[in-house]
Amino acid sequence: MNPKPLNLTHFDESGASRMVEVGQKAETPRMARARGLVRMSPETLELIRNRGFAKGDVLEVARLAGIQAAKRTWELIPLCHQVPLTGVQVNFSFPGPDQVEIEAISKTIARTGVEMEALVAVSVAGLTIYDMCKSVDRVMELHGVRLMEKTGGLNGDFYRNSSTPGSANLVMGGTPE
Repeated sequence: MNPKPLNLTHFDESGASRMVEVGQKAETPRMARARGLVRMSPETLELIRNRGFAKGDVLEVARLAGIQAAKRTWELIPLCHQVPLTGVQVNFSFPGPDQVEIEAISKTIARTGVEMEALVAVSVAGLTIYDMCKSVDRVMELHGVRLMEKTGGLNGDFYRNSSTPGSANLVMGGTPE
């Protein structure tokens, strides 16, 4: 028994890869927010917060790397469109004594969304933190890179219920967490 095939838009009827045609879609405002976590030793986090690395301000370099990565997502992910970003923000918080949480927000007015740009920004910011700190902490880990919210487009708005790990709510015209 063959399962019913999923409607995966990046494949044609024969299973060949393709870039989705968006030329007939209207340009609309779109936004995506993603998060991820870098776990490290408390001593490493203290060095980051006190700007104690000879390489410079770890979080500012990671912020710039995340922004630059969002702008180049179309070059990294094979079937992504080149999206004219109108803004990218990368922010950091410290939910625990051994954690840096990364949040990226990407915005555009375009025919396709910017979820991948936000996810790539978080990923590269996290990898940059690792790169800058690996000399003192090689057991750092990146965790839970995920889409938290997206607005705009035909499929409606999406908001992840952040209180339950792995849960998600697709809400049309709903409210974020």
